[in-house]
Order: sequence, then structure tokens, then C-alpha cells
Amino acid sequence: MDKVLYEKDGRIARITLNRPEVLNAIDDEVPVLLQGAVERADADDGVHVIVLSGAGRAFCAGYDLTYYAEAAAGEGNAITQEMPWDPIQDYRFMWRNTQAFMALWRAMKPVLCKVHGYAVAGGSDIALCSDFVIMEEEAEIGYMPTRVWGCPTTAMWVYRMGAERAKRMLFTGDKISGREAADMGLVLKAVPAERLDDEVEGFAARMAGVPINQLAMQKLVINQAIEAQGLMNTQRMATIFDGITRHSPEGLNFKARAEAHGWKHAVVERDQGTYDWTENKEMPLRNR
Repeated sequence: MDKVLYEKDGRIARITLNRPEVLNAIDDEVPVLLQGAVERADADDGVHVIVLSGAGRAFCAGYDLTYYAEAAAGEGNAITQEMPWDPIQDYRFMWRNTQAFMALWRAMKPVLCKVHGYAVAGGSDIALCSDFVIMEEEAEIGYMPTRVWGCPTTAMWVYRMGAERAKRMLFTGDKISGREAADMGLVLKAVPAERLDDEVEGFAARMAGVPINQLAMQKLVINQAIEAQGLMNTQRMATIFDGITRHSPEGLNFKARAEAHGWKHAVVERDQGTYDWTENKEMPLRNR
């Protein structure tokens, strides 16, 4: 089964993440396939707008932790190396993924991301590289791995929300609803689930009536304003830090916990704040 689907529908290219059995979790192939689909749409003179969505119950639940967190280091898993680790090997792998997600940003055509269910962890990286995000009101977005074992490599939070609200999200690793995300300026709009398809289709159709050259010029001008603030430098630092978080003492303790008890158990401890990753033990109740 193709992990990323591509369809041309008149002036709209539709790209769909297609691993519904794992909530479209990201493996080694998904970023490469996503980039290829975006570049295909961008090269087609008949395509004016790209709509990105996810199959099944969610847009994207992040990296596939069954593989990346539970698998032992050295088992073909590029996320965590045996120590001592090679930071450049890690950087090359994660920078490839970062740049694959940024194909959405670089495309000359506007990209509209439709989020239902979840856009969390690495899934939020993908969504926030799009030009627009429209969410279900009850869908959730967040980057929980900032609590331990991750840094959002695309670094789009601060550019979309400003420093204080980005800190509010990344210092806690909280998930917020689509409604909250729209109120905070992270996404364009949040609508009830039953209206999501119509809202996305109406907006995509509205943009599809504009000539490609006009769309491209407006996107280039606006993106340049963000890039001039140092987006590339910020992403390089974030990608390096992502590798460090996974190979820090706390990151290695999280990985070992996931290997021993399963990633779902480790994630609950991470998100609820019930485990001391520095001391590698359960946290006393008074300190939670």
C-alpha cells in the first residue's frame, strides 16, 4: 500500500498520508514520499493548490515510536545510536526529514493542510510547514516530546505564534484543541468536524481561481519575510538539538524505558510528569 497518495483533481493536487493503521505515523520512507508528491504537484502547470490530509482517524500522530523508541539502538534505527554517538550522522538523517517537510513551504503553490484527529509531535512539524492549517475544533495539536526526547526540527511554532506562546507550548509539551490553536493564532481556522471538508474545499477552490504566477509571487514575498528572520539558522539549531535531546542522559533513559515497558507506557509517564528522567526513577508525588 502506498504510504503517501497523490491525486490530481482539476486544479487541486491532493496529497494524503496513508498509514491509517498507525495514525499515519512517520517512518523512514514517509518524508521522502511526501517531498516527492509535493514536488510533483509543484511541477504540474495544471495544479494551482495543494491540499494535504491524512487517511483514517488522524492527520498524523508523529514518528512511529514502535520502531524508533522500542527498537534497540543499532537495529537499523537511525533515531538513537549506540554511544558514543555521531552527531553528524544523526543530523544528516533528521535534516533530510526537516527539508522534506519544508518542501511544503518551498512549493510555489499554496498548501492547505486539513487536520482531523491529531497533528502531534512530528505530525505537527508537517502541518505547520503548510501555508494554511484548518482543523477540526476537537482535533489536537502539540509537540509532547519537548518534555523529553525531542525538539521540533522545523521550528515553525515561534514563527506562527510568537515567542511567548511558542514557549507556552514547548515548555510544557501540552496538546491543545483546534479551537485553542485558532484562538492562539497557530492555525488559520477551526470548525466542527462535520464542516471540515466543506471549509477546506471552499477555500481551496477560491485560491484555485487565481493564476499560478500570482499565487507564487505572493507566497515568495511573504515567505521571504519569515526567512529573513533566520528560519534556516533556527532549523539547523533545532535539528542539532533534536539529536542531543535523544542522546542526553534523560533521552537515553526514556529510550531504555520504552524498550523495557513499551513506548505507550513511557509516553504516559512523560506526558503526565510521573517519572524523573534525570534520576531514572518514578517521581515522588509531592514533586509532580
